[in-house]
Amino acid sequence: MAALADEVDVAVIGAGAAGVAAARRLAAAPNVSVVVLEARERAGGRAWTVGANDLPMDLGCEWLHSANRNMLTPLAAQLGFSIDKKRPGWTTRLRHSGESKEAEADWLREREAHNAAMHRAAQEAEDQPASSVLVPGGRWNMLLNAISTWINGVELESLSVKDNDCYEDSGINWRMREGYGSLFTALAAGLPIAFRAAASRIDHRGRRIRVVTGRGTVTAAHVIVTVPTTAIADEDIKFDPPLPEKVAAASGLPLGTADKLFLAYDGDAAERYLIGSTTRLETMSYQLRPFGRPRINCFFGGRFAAQLERDGIAAMTAFAVDELAALCGAAIRRQLRPLAASFWRQDPFSRGSYSYARPGHADDRVRLATPVDDRLFFAGEATSRNFFTTAHGAYETGIAAAEAVLSSLTSRTTPARSTEDRARRNRH
Repeated sequence: MAALADEVDVAVIGAGAAGVAAARRLAAAPNVSVVVLEARERAGGRAWTVGANDLPMDLGCEWLHSANRNMLTPLAAQLGFSIDKKRPGWTTRLRHSGESKEAEADWLREREAHNAAMHRAAQEAEDQPASSVLVPGGRWNMLLNAISTWINGVELESLSVKDNDCYEDSGINWRMREGYGSLFTALAAGLPIAFRAAASRIDHRGRRIRVVTGRGTVTAAHVIVTVPTTAIADEDIKFDPPLPEKVAAASGLPLGTADKLFLAYDGDAAERYLIGSTTRLETMSYQLRPFGRPRINCFFGGRFAAQLERDGIAAMTAFAVDELAALCGAAIRRQLRPLAASFWRQDPFSRGSYSYARPGHADDRVRLATPVDDRLFFAGEATSRNFFTTAHGAYETGIAAAEAVLSSLTSRTTPARSTEDRARRNRH
């Protein structure tokens, strides 16, 4: 654990993807002292790999989305991570779940029509909920809504069409055998991270900013805030003087819920994807034997995931086993047992999985990202205009915030430091 420096040039709040990115950039700059204040006892934030090395499980992010454009892809390769470039079979889920080829073709046509309708709606003057473009009584409405809970963490009626339209995706999705969370553990190695140092107050009244944490107070010339929107909206971190515009922007970008359940699976099925049901919102998506491992990954989101979190892992397991038995036959029940599950809504430092914009709040990402007095900077997936909900989107915003800080440090005229002052800083 890094010592808690009492005075630095830059304090980074949060050691998730954005915080790690900012710290790496700042640590590489000459004559810049930095500390990362992290509430948890680990780096990575919502990127978290658990389990043995031969059976890693990503409780958080898993896929290198837009992998051909994702700046984390070359970093992972440089660090020796094994990148699997096989495209996921998400579009074959219906085929493997008992639907006919005709039904699958109909679904693919409807999905494309839905996406086109979302884009058209985003061009209107007034922002609308994404549910407004659903075909009344449409055969695939429940599946479209369920998929929204998986990729947005929330149902379509709560989602801004304008914000959704801003998301950019190359359609190339890769994964790492060692796990996405393991990548951030490697990226954070050697950084000056003070764990168990949850920030509770940022006092930016004076010449230097004071950050109050559970381990003491740090003063800094600049601060980069990378915490989830829930911490700002609920004022877990209080600003002095208050920043009501930041609280309002964060409130317009709440965190949805998307969770995972991992089941040990002794069957010999080939890797494939399944969907529990296309006619109800309360359903899961399944990945059988990822990387050929003896496991099934179950994915679910929205209000359904929030309820299962409250009910616990036994309820998650019972639901998943029932759906899998309906898909694969009753014999599979004897081959399944729970290994781990995520509970992101109950996590005290995130209280959700990733951000979505409420209807009418598509511009809140820009508002949240805007610096205050060229001293307070904001980063994280929620501040990314085009890559929100992703680790690489968060990482990019962390680098951008660090670059802005370095530019500000260079442009400011500051008194020369004494030799004694420099020595004291270097000790930290």
